[in-house]
Amino acid sequence: MTGLALAPDAHPNLFDLAGVGTQIESTFGDIRVADAVRVLIARTEPEIIIHMAAQALVRRSYREPADTFATNVMGTVNILEAARSVAGLKACLVITSDKVYENDGAGRAFQEDEKLGGHDPYSASKAATDIVTASYRQSFFAHAGVKLATARGGNVIGGGDFSEDRIVPDIWRAHQSGQPLVLRYPDATRPWQHVLDCLSGYFVFTEQLATGEVDEPALNFGPHGRESRPVRDVVTAMQRAIGASEGWQQAPGPLSKEMPALELSCERAERLLHWRSKLDAKMSIDWTAGWYKAYAAGGDMKAFTLRQIADFTAHADA
Repeated sequence: MTGLALAPDAHPNLFDLAGVGTQIESTFGDIRVADAVRVLIARTEPEIIIHMAAQALVRRSYREPADTFATNVMGTVNILEAARSVAGLKACLVITSDKVYENDGAGRAFQEDEKLGGHDPYSASKAATDIVTASYRQSFFAHAGVKLATARGGNVIGGGDFSEDRIVPDIWRAHQSGQPLVLRYPDATRPWQHVLDCLSGYFVFTEQLATGEVDEPALNFGPHGRESRPVRDVVTAMQRAIGASEGWQQAPGPLSKEMPALELSCERAERLLHWRSKLDAKMSIDWTAGWYKAYAAGGDMKAFTLRQIADFTAHADA
């Protein structure tokens, strides 16, 4: 197994805390550099590629729109171009986002065949990534007998995230520093799910693409049922779970635009893959809070992370 990513830009970070570099062959590099991507993929000759690299932050996309499009769109082109030359490739899954849909804010659950779009540069770049992938699938990969698809995941929470502008890391940093938590859109609803649920869906989809059990161009992966919840509710539940003081402050305006409501229909993934999320909202929050509390207590986070994965697998198989 080989991984390609930028070096971690957050400190601390899960890559170091969980010892990821000791588990797989890790290469630090930039997917915007076509030659570097081509050389690595040619050397490793993968049977399966899961492309998750992205500039994934909405507010950063407003500050750095050109870099966001370069990473998310042309980075994907570089990977797919390199993948075309791999003789033994069976399947390639490109991870996009629940934000690829043209969202009018009405709150209906989006299905995979709805119109793509995006107001902010991040959402637009991910919609463009979906279109690029569809073009490569129809123009090149289908003729070569290689399965190529996109997976559109909902809002993910879980232990080990220390990135900027993410709700759980923001809650944790406010708790640790004693500073007030500041929210931009407390009433916005999102399809929250635990990272292990989301990843399990990606892995099942990739496996069934590779074995030829499915040939679906795109699938949504999010919480089972109508589990979308307002940001303010997730904040209160997480603060209670980690033992933080409850409360928050409204961010002063003007604010970059974000959609007030977002929900996914995952019926197609449930029907075709026999997959559905296993952790409900409370469990997702409890598992996430448990990780950060173990970290604060000086725990062995590689062992703790592996134990959560084992517990999730056992729970999913039960």
